[in-house]
Amino acid sequence: MSEDAATFGYRDVDPADKPGLVRGVFDSVARRYDIMNDLMSGGVHRLWKDAAAARLNPQPGEVIIDCAGGTGDMARRFAKMAAAAQARRGGSPARVVVIDYNQKMIEAGRARGADPNIVWAVGDAQALPLPDAGADAYCISFGLRNVTDIARALRDARRALRPGGRFLCLEFSRPTTEALRRIYDAYSFRVIPAVGAAVAGDRQSYEYLVESIRRFPDQARLAALMEGAGFSRVSISNFSGGVCALHQGWAI
Repeated sequence: MSEDAATFGYRDVDPADKPGLVRGVFDSVARRYDIMNDLMSGGVHRLWKDAAAARLNPQPGEVIIDCAGGTGDMARRFAKMAAAAQARRGGSPARVVVIDYNQKMIEAGRARGADPNIVWAVGDAQALPLPDAGADAYCISFGLRNVTDIARALRDARRALRPGGRFLCLEFSRPTTEALRRIYDAYSFRVIPAVGAAVAGDRQSYEYLVESIRRFPDQARLAALMEGAGFSRVSISNFSGGVCALHQGWAI
């Protein structure tokens, strides 16, 4: 890939064009996004997200960024966990800020019901509409691979976190064995686009989503990018044999 190009699935495109292309994908899939996640993963994505939320460990009074938060399934986990901690120990409510580049995804999330401790905003992961050092935690789930400039998004996440703040990225990654990679590739390229066509009426968008996973940095490369953005004590937890990975770092 040229240094002057961005990835869009298996295509290399002008970086200025990628946001619009990605927006078109998520405009198309927003209405069926949650149903498709369940169908594509057999519901396992819920376990991955539960594990990520437990690792984030939301606390009363914290400001938590749910970047590329889409329909808000992670944000609702964070708000519920923080409220439970507040009920046990007291303190003020946590505030979860959902930021997503796609208006239709935000609208789909709001349609699922209001929570007074969740704030919704349309915004760019590469230039968050948030002050410096104002958040205690930042999580991006299955969204970083859709960003035009991953390194820039990581740097802006670091900018938005207070000293000691925690960063989590939950993302599809590289299976840890060759046998699992072959099975995963066969499922991804044969089954997922077909399910997208049958359920969402959109094969092309799901072909992009599968291809975008293959172009995304593997576990070690993403860890190196996080360190380059200024995060410390970077760690990796593989889920389902590396099909999904949770990367964690600290703003120290």
